[in-house]
Formats: sequence, structure tokens, C-alpha cells
Amino acid sequence: MNELPVVVLYVGLAIGLVFGAVGLLSGFCSLSGLRGWWVERDTRMIRSFALAMAVAIIATQTLAAFGLVDIGKSLYLQPSFSPALILFGGLLFGYGMVLSNGCASRAVVLIGQGNLRSLLVVIVIAITAQMTLKGLLAPARLAFLNATAQTPQAVSLSELLTDAGLGTSWGQLLAVVAVCAPLLYVALATGRLRPAAGVLAAGAAIGLLVAAGWFATGYLGDDDFSPAPVASLTFVAPAADTLQYVMLSTGLQLNFGVVLVAGIVAGSLITALVTRRFRLEGFVSARHMLRSLTGAALMGAGGAMAYGCTVGQGLTGVSTLALPSFIAVVGYMGGVWVGLRGPIRVPALSSPAASAATADATN
Repeated sequence: MNELPVVVLYVGLAIGLVFGAVGLLSGFCSLSGLRGWWVERDTRMIRSFALAMAVAIIATQTLAAFGLVDIGKSLYLQPSFSPALILFGGLLFGYGMVLSNGCASRAVVLIGQGNLRSLLVVIVIAITAQMTLKGLLAPARLAFLNATAQTPQAVSLSELLTDAGLGTSWGQLLAVVAVCAPLLYVALATGRLRPAAGVLAAGAAIGLLVAAGWFATGYLGDDDFSPAPVASLTFVAPAADTLQYVMLSTGLQLNFGVVLVAGIVAGSLITALVTRRFRLEGFVSARHMLRSLTGAALMGAGGAMAYGCTVGQGLTGVSTLALPSFIAVVGYMGGVWVGLRGPIRVPALSSPAASAATADATN
């Protein structure tokens, strides 16, 4: 692993601190957004996520247009990928979110509030992600990847439009407009603004944090003699890296993902203490624990196959306009739909106390 410039680590830590505070105060969570939209008829959180996505795309594509960041070096725009593997991983991740009652980023945020359920969920995500990337499950993942990999002429929406004869600049501009116009409509024109002002502001802030991550790793960390991965906000692989670093720090170097996770937990903890939201919470039944940890295992394995979580692909990946990221988003939404409304929907816990505890995970 190449050593990152110290400034990148400090910026990554700062991004994490802000994300932790904003995430805790706003309740920002992709599962909360989809559940509110499909089940509770509350669109505030899905509007927040749509705005975060639009802001992330606009800011990231602006950085790329001015040559400040080469997003082509990122994981999301590799020339070869497996649509089937990414879709399947997204389905597993989405269903796992419903079982665990929260997405991976939300679980990391809630650790700082004293939620011991979320701590175990993140640990299981980290272990199963590492198993899928490099361990016992890796041969099956690689076999699936090799059997279904494709190398299309274009790997992003902007490249598709460019290849259609629009030219690079027009292709990029029209791709941004085509994706962001409906997202901004959903965020700003499909409901009253004042009741949703807080969560919308949080969504805009998180979208800007995605661009800040690209700037940190792609511009501040740009070094021809010691090239480092160009990356931004994501939580599956960084959770695995963080767990490995905690256990083997003397033989490893810090990376952007590890300091990001540490910053989020610290930012959430500081915010929880200042606002008096900190309280220790645990599982209320064996069934609750089994369901949550099963969901975490699905998120870890699914996130490894889909190359990220709902933030990693749904915001960071989509900000590059990568086609695999849009496939992953379809998978996440499909998995959540199956868990909330499909034939194998996840039933509510029978105990009222357990139901209240799991509902608390998204508050």
C-alpha cells in the first residue's frame, strides 16, 4: 500500500467528522428514505438522498471538467465489470439493510451514539466483506466475476453520449442534466420545502462531502512517485480495512477509508455528547440479534460484490456517472423492496420493546 500524504489523512478525518455530525443530527439513511417512501408515505428522507446524489454528481463532474480530479482512475470506471455480479450483490445488500434496519453508513454513525447493535453490525459487515474480497468466499466471487464479466465500449453515461457523436464536453454536460434534472425535481418540487429543510440541507452537505473526498484523494493526494487510489465516501471496504488496521496496525499504513470511518465515529460521538443523545443500547432478544447480524453478513458480502454500499455506489459511484453504479442502485432498491413489500418481506419483531429498539436504529 502506498503511503498517502498526511494532508489527505487529515482531510479524510475532517470529512468523517462532518459526516458523523450531519448523519447523526439528520438521520440520513437510504433505508429510511425508501421505507418512508414506500411504506410510511413520508418522502422527506428520499428527497434528501436524491438531493445528495444530484449535488455529488454536479460537484464531482465540475472537478473532473476542470481537470482537478481524474475520476477515470477510480474503482467505478474500470473497463471490465460484471453487471450480473453487481446486481446480485446489490440485491443482497438491500435485503440485508432491511434485516439490520439500517444501511452501512447509518450503522457507523450510530456507533458514536453508543449503539452496541450497530457496533456488532459493522464488525460483521467488515468480516464478511473481507471474506468475500480475500477470504473463503473470494473464489466463488471471482468465479462469478470471470464467468459474467463484460468489457463494453463505454463504462459511463457521459461516454455513451460522447460515443453517440455529441463530443466529450457536450456528452458530459447532457449526462449530468439527464440524471440531475429528475433528481432535483424529486428533491425540491415534489413536496413542501419548509418541513424538509433540515434533511434537505443534510443531503446537500453530504453530496458536497462526496466531492470533497474526490478532491482529497484525487488532487491533494496526486503524486506521480507514490500513486494512491482515487476514492471518496464508501463504507464496506473501509470497514474491513478499519477492522484489519485495529488488529494489525504495526504492519499496515493508514488509508483514506480508515481515517474516514474513525472520523465519522468521532464526529457522531462528539455530537451525541453535546446534544445529550448518547446512550448505550443493545439487542433486546436473541431473534433481534440473529436478524441484525444476518443482515450485516448479507451487507458485507453483497457490498463486496457490488463494489460498495448505498453511499459508496449510490452517491460516490453515481457521481462518476458510471454505468455499474446505476446497476448497483437498481439492485439495492430491489433488495429493499423485497424486504419491505416482496414475497419474502421481513416481518416486524413480535415484542413491542424489540420493535421500538429496531425503529430507534434509524432515529
